[in-house]
Amino acid sequence: MNKLLFALFTLVLFSCSKAETSPVLAAPSNLTIAATVYTDSSGNAEFEVNATNATSYDFDFGDGVFKSTTNKKLLYKYSKSGKYKVTVLAKNSAGYDSKTMDIEVTIKLVPYWSDEFGYTGVPDASKWGYDIGTGDNGWGNAEQQYYTDRSDNAFVSNGTLKIITKAESFGGKSYTSARLLTKDKFAFQYGKVEVRAKLPVGVGTWPAIWMLGSNIGSAGWPACGEIDIMEHRGSELNKIFYTLHYPGHSGSNGTGKTSIIPFVTSEFHVYSIEWNASSIQFFVDGVNQYTFPNNTTIPFNHDFFIILNTAMGGYFGGTIDPAFTTSTMEIDYVRVYK
Repeated sequence: MNKLLFALFTLVLFSCSKAETSPVLAAPSNLTIAATVYTDSSGNAEFEVNATNATSYDFDFGDGVFKSTTNKKLLYKYSKSGKYKVTVLAKNSAGYDSKTMDIEVTIKLVPYWSDEFGYTGVPDASKWGYDIGTGDNGWGNAEQQYYTDRSDNAFVSNGTLKIITKAESFGGKSYTSARLLTKDKFAFQYGKVEVRAKLPVGVGTWPAIWMLGSNIGSAGWPACGEIDIMEHRGSELNKIFYTLHYPGHSGSNGTGKTSIIPFVTSEFHVYSIEWNASSIQFFVDGVNQYTFPNNTTIPFNHDFFIILNTAMGGYFGGTIDPAFTTSTMEIDYVRVYK
């Protein structure tokens, strides 16, 4: 046998021997999951997983969030209370093993910011500022009021904030009102907002409790996002609007729902939202009226500030009753929980 044939024979023999002795990779097995749910209302849950032959783990946390990791320990923060079905896949190139477990997370919201209006005089300047003017320079909706910072249009007494809308000639408009906001004074991301309010009477009135993204100065509207906790128009008494505006859903193309709430102009009701990374829920007097699915592709995952106002007419308020003289939106409190 010449040297070349001998070398080829040796190579083949070595290769066959190696193939026969190489172990076959087995799929992961014996997967175990342990979970520790924190009891400090933080929403944190710590997971520890282990499996034979696993090189990575895929987590489905049961709230629409998925994560892949090579670590056997993982800390995850849930954004709201609930019961969750957690699924873990232990993987390698040969296959996977899976296991599911149920956990329950309890998050207690705590007071974060509020105005109880337990004073007399103009609204607290450390908490509230004003938009002043007609809004014709870009932030209005063809409304007929002039917003002022006068105590004639916004005043606190007997435990409530009064936003007073009047028929009077002022600044080239036929009505005056007030638009209060926490911009540059208070903003937050995620939590619960509660506003107890009694709405103004009159066809053409357009009271609103709402929020705008704090990045409106750089991003503009609607890219900053808008959350309308409550809107009402006097021409459709007791019909409450819950709406969100964002790119592709501006103006009358907002996403939302309406419901009939009795006696909104003669009785106080609590208008609220619960807002987190996966949803924005709208409530009246603690009863869910609408749930909007939140996600990372839309602008509802950064700081927002709060706005309280009553407009007159415009694209939404519509025709104004010519006999209108004055009406008041009363707000008992504004509370934010985190």
